Amino acid sequence: MTTSGAKLLRRPEAPRRANFLELYFDLVLVVALVQLSQKLIQDLRWSGAFQTLVLLLAMWWVWTATAFVTDLYDPQRPAIQLLVTASVLGSLVMVVALPDAFGEQGLVFAGTYVAIQVGRQLFLVLALRGHELQSRSVRVLFWFGVSAVPWIAGALAHGAARGALWTLAVAMDYTARGFRYPTPGLGRSPESQYPTAAEHLAERYRQLFVIALGELILVTALTLSGSGFAADRTAAFVVSFVGTALFLRIYIYRSGELLPAAIAAAPHPDRLALSALTAHLLMMAGIVATAVGDELVIAHPLGHTRPAWVAVILGGPALFLVGRSFFEYAVFSRVSRDRVIGLLVLIVLTPPMLLLPPLLAAIAAIAVLTGIAIADAARARGRPPEPPSPPG
Repeated sequence: MTTSGAKLLRRPEAPRRANFLELYFDLVLVVALVQLSQKLIQDLRWSGAFQTLVLLLAMWWVWTATAFVTDLYDPQRPAIQLLVTASVLGSLVMVVALPDAFGEQGLVFAGTYVAIQVGRQLFLVLALRGHELQSRSVRVLFWFGVSAVPWIAGALAHGAARGALWTLAVAMDYTARGFRYPTPGLGRSPESQYPTAAEHLAERYRQLFVIALGELILVTALTLSGSGFAADRTAAFVVSFVGTALFLRIYIYRSGELLPAAIAAAPHPDRLALSALTAHLLMMAGIVATAVGDELVIAHPLGHTRPAWVAVILGGPALFLVGRSFFEYAVFSRVSRDRVIGLLVLIVLTPPMLLLPPLLAAIAAIAVLTGIAIADAARARGRPPEPPSPPG
């Protein structure tokens, strides 16, 4: 006998492509990335970077939870479409509140986050009556209810107390998922309750990454538009564009291409999906930092390079490479030497770049990324494509 909850599940024969509503949701996260980069550039200190990271983790977890829902449940069902649409609306409210989330709009930001996460799971608990997956949603609902306490308490607090409480809340949300939501009286969700549609989830990650690169293009275009086509600023714009193209090239080759096959071949697909989640989070953080660096380089190509500027000009690509290395390990169970070497070169280049203008620092970062892309191509020349071999 088929329960009403079973009708919500994604059928094995259902299309694996992301639908237009999911792509629409991706655009919200891209707007959030733009807001985050603008927040960071206005407060380019350690405290500003910390706040930006906490807000990024919150926005990323809303997107991730929604992506896993549409991976497990049928996005063609009106109930699931309504659930995603509600998540889009809530995410837009969070994006509007994001610039002043650590100020006057803290309760709007945190309250909306809690409403999205708790509301989604409450809906699923009710909709899955009589189905075994209801217990999974009960566990998730329990933990989002627990983390709601520091989220709301942080919104009512001020200064460092808000940062500490929201950090605790984010840590609880991510840790609970990593341990499959251990709940009193129910234990942990079994891995069998985390089936993964490899093609769909991989496509969601890849689409989001490509769309996120649009943030870099948007920021660089708007910055150049506001400063005019002076020779030095135009050169900085071209350098920034080359960096975006290299990000795409390095991401796709070849882990990005083989992610669906890697998830399908993994002994524990859910673990690989979580590894890919971590990798993409790090790469998103790199994109936010790079957007800040690009804006600074285009606005002040030949100015004095401050330490904080070097941190984003070189740190953005470095964060991307760290995430990309995690991604490569998830797909191939190894990390290419050129990524490690590139990361070390960026670290070594940091002190000398303080003596050079921002444009030259950006060119140095591009040279490192170019070397990695060339090494990828040279390594693959004349060899058969390497099959994915995810860790066991």
